[in-house]
Amino acid sequence: MDALHDTPIRCQDIFKAFPDQQRPIRVVLTNGVAGVGKTFSVQKFTLDWAEGLENQHVSVVVLLSFRELNLIRDEQYSLLELLHVFHPTLQKVTAQKLAVSQLLFIFDGLDESRLSLDFTNRKLLSDVTQKSSVSQLLTNLIQGNLLPSALVWITSRPAAANQIPPTCVDRLTEVRGFTDAQKEEYFRRRFSDEELSSRIISHMKTSWSLHIMCSIPVFCWITATVLEHMLTTEQRGQLPKTLTDMYSHFLLVQTKRKKNKYHEGHETSPQELTEADREVLLKLGRLAFEHLEKGNIMFYQEDLEQCGLDVTEASVYSGVCTEILKRECVIFQKPVYCFVHLSIQEFLAAVYMFHCLTNRKTEVLEDFLRDVCNDSDSVVDRIPHNKSSLDDFLRRAMGKSLQSKNGHLDLFVRFLHGLCLESNQRLLVGLLGQTENSPEIVINNLKEMNSDEISPDRSINIFHCLMEMNDLSLFQGIQEFLKSENRSEELSEIQCSALAFMLQMSEEVLDELDLQKYNTSEWGRLRLIPAVRNCRKARLTQSELSESHCEVVASALKSNPSHLTELDMSGNNLQDSAVKLLCAGLESPNCRLETLRLMDCDLSEISCDYLAAALKSNPSYPRVLDLSATYNNLQDSGVKQLCVLLENPRCQFETLRLSHCDLSERSCEALASGLSSQSSNLRQLDLSNNNLQDSGVKLLSEGLKSPHCTLETLSLSGCLITEEGCTSLASALSSNPSHLRELDLSYNHPGDSGMKLLSAGLKDPGWRLDTLRVEPAGVRWLRPGLRKYSCQLTIDTNTVNTNLQLSDNNRKVTRVEEVQSYPDHPDRFDYWHQLLCRNGLTGRCYWEVEWRGNVRISVSYRSIRRKGDSEDCVFGFNDQSWRLYCTDDGPQSVFYNKIKTSISSSSSSSVSNRVAVYVDCPAGTLSFYRVSSDTLIHLHTFNTTFTQTLYPGFRFRFPGSSVSLC
Repeated sequence: MDALHDTPIRCQDIFKAFPDQQRPIRVVLTNGVAGVGKTFSVQKFTLDWAEGLENQHVSVVVLLSFRELNLIRDEQYSLLELLHVFHPTLQKVTAQKLAVSQLLFIFDGLDESRLSLDFTNRKLLSDVTQKSSVSQLLTNLIQGNLLPSALVWITSRPAAANQIPPTCVDRLTEVRGFTDAQKEEYFRRRFSDEELSSRIISHMKTSWSLHIMCSIPVFCWITATVLEHMLTTEQRGQLPKTLTDMYSHFLLVQTKRKKNKYHEGHETSPQELTEADREVLLKLGRLAFEHLEKGNIMFYQEDLEQCGLDVTEASVYSGVCTEILKRECVIFQKPVYCFVHLSIQEFLAAVYMFHCLTNRKTEVLEDFLRDVCNDSDSVVDRIPHNKSSLDDFLRRAMGKSLQSKNGHLDLFVRFLHGLCLESNQRLLVGLLGQTENSPEIVINNLKEMNSDEISPDRSINIFHCLMEMNDLSLFQGIQEFLKSENRSEELSEIQCSALAFMLQMSEEVLDELDLQKYNTSEWGRLRLIPAVRNCRKARLTQSELSESHCEVVASALKSNPSHLTELDMSGNNLQDSAVKLLCAGLESPNCRLETLRLMDCDLSEISCDYLAAALKSNPSYPRVLDLSATYNNLQDSGVKQLCVLLENPRCQFETLRLSHCDLSERSCEALASGLSSQSSNLRQLDLSNNNLQDSGVKLLSEGLKSPHCTLETLSLSGCLITEEGCTSLASALSSNPSHLRELDLSYNHPGDSGMKLLSAGLKDPGWRLDTLRVEPAGVRWLRPGLRKYSCQLTIDTNTVNTNLQLSDNNRKVTRVEEVQSYPDHPDRFDYWHQLLCRNGLTGRCYWEVEWRGNVRISVSYRSIRRKGDSEDCVFGFNDQSWRLYCTDDGPQSVFYNKIKTSISSSSSSSVSNRVAVYVDCPAGTLSFYRVSSDTLIHLHTFNTTFTQTLYPGFRFRFPGSSVSLC
């Protein structure tokens, strides 16, 4: 696939390859939001070709819109017959002539398709005279089975673009719409009156909602239509500032134009709709609503008739009021209808639904809300039900929009909230009726919709609904937050949604998004995730990410432009299913990711399969892949899949980290093959804390001997290596001494002979090796697993709170009611029931404890405060300590700097009351485990940078709670 990134391209050059591209561009997918100019680009290309100005290497351009193909979706055609039916001028073109001609097929409007495009269970077609369904003809043409030399151009709205697999697309482009400068240019060109254009531009800039929407050319036209009418007539009143207000005026302006054109009655106020207008607009609203729910934006005669619209009546309206409903004649001269823009359909749908509410058409309302799922209901049911019917309806309508995967009801619900305002109800009184309603109640309802069950992208619509109700408090508050140098202010969940949207829409790309730096709840941090679409580096570590969050990140990697170059999702229980979703972004040609970290994400070998498949599609990125973990169970079979990538000439892997991944000698064999490949670019390889043993190192050394090996840094720390393995390494480096500069063999047992061989090599001027780490070394490090790092803890009696009782030779601590007679000491915790151990932790350390009751198992800097009842003294409530919270029901959560991360029940299902702690101080990792016999069940890992020496510590919440050092 062609990675254009942020490269501008003329529509006439859509099939021209760039100088560094190896293969030609055959299939192009162009996406963009409704009304942004996709069809115009197609028409411009076709016109320039027809006039002999561009692309004259193309013999025939075949333009086919999906709205036309829908009409024959149930019929059987050959590709040749299809061309003859849609383009009668090609009747004399034969199958033989097609085979030798350079054809371009343009399929416009994939989002309008009612076809079922199945690229997996397809019938293989290679003959243009072979009959099949239209869907199968298209899939075979796109995949190159039919007319493999033919060019294919598909246009689509973003939500429908995923119907075409990325592997079928050679170039992905996007029509983005107007920049801020182009918005102004549009209005200045539209109006010759400079004062009028300046007033319109000035007003547009005063409303954030209008300014954003004006990136779409169609919305610029709607804005120009309304504001020109209001500023050049005698009409009084405030200019519209919200979308609902703008569309309400637009509907009235178009209706008034119809009256003036057909001289219907006397001059009336624009708010006065005739009964005939009202009846037709409500029928159009029903059409809009029923098909919005189905996802249809094209309507045929039978669709209109089902909504009570007489075809003649619709023709009159579409002929006079083409700004609302368009009528086109397509194949067989069959008329097809659509609203000028999707937002008009969404607005009319909201008007119709509001009308049904005020006129108590309960059957329509119940049908709409019937399929609101339980999950969504649980979100909105947290709001009390003692509201008016409007409040209850809006609450449930919002719930339905939140459960939508693609957000197809977002703007509809936004308009519904805007129609709550009395000003808009007065404008459209002939359509809506009025309700007894307090906007303040609806606004409070919106602000109370805070739940982990709302996806980050959907939750942003709550912020938009507040804007539609003219509640700017949230917007203004976030603006002040962004201007402030002190970012310590605590943010609510809805504020995080607003912040995420404003960061997304900013013209300035955020350098880094680090969720842990924001002072908010764990659910608030998740609401910030959509901001990854406009940042270069994203640290989403230890944030309880789910599959829906991975979908947001994948969309950021697929977006054009994609700014993300570094992504760290370590410390999240992603599992293989979430990685599969993430890989949809990695395989995008727009992906520019250079560093990907998935440490401690509960991955298995299946994740390696997904990653390998994605990176085969787009092997240029990333350059750094970190799958290290204390519980990524990748195993040898998974790593073997990744190693195949090292032999791909386009693969750019420079750093691969696989420590703690349960690897054995089989992985070394696969890695050796990759290192020996002429295509290998690997510079750094980290295999620490895997049970490779000497046999594995011997296999790996075969790769190091290769003249093609480019490895500069190799870490084999804690891999059960003895002098035999060191001998293999020394032999390999003697054979190919020109590359490896750094070798880490700490926590192994090289023995005297191994040490002697490697030390001699370090002094050898023929070797490039300048850094060799072998300490600590010794036979104790040959024990498999983390327990080889065990250390003996000793309680610091000078720190023990006086309500903590020591027993069992100071190996057990219990909280008691009675005050113990400990001497005064400046290190003692005088208020909180805590203590520290004497052991200053260095290198890698492991220990186990048994607990009873309600305790906190912690590590802390010694500088933590000891005196007073301030929370700064509490483990986990400052930036100096980390803790695991346990009860009799098992481990519950971890805390750092007041930030809580829950531990899933699946992680704590073991019945053991023993916890293990592993800390790697230089690497900055702190891991907690539940111990079950000889098995360690991972609970959580913190990844950070330790700036001081760490000390184990404990806190006891209730009397009777205890900890025993194992």
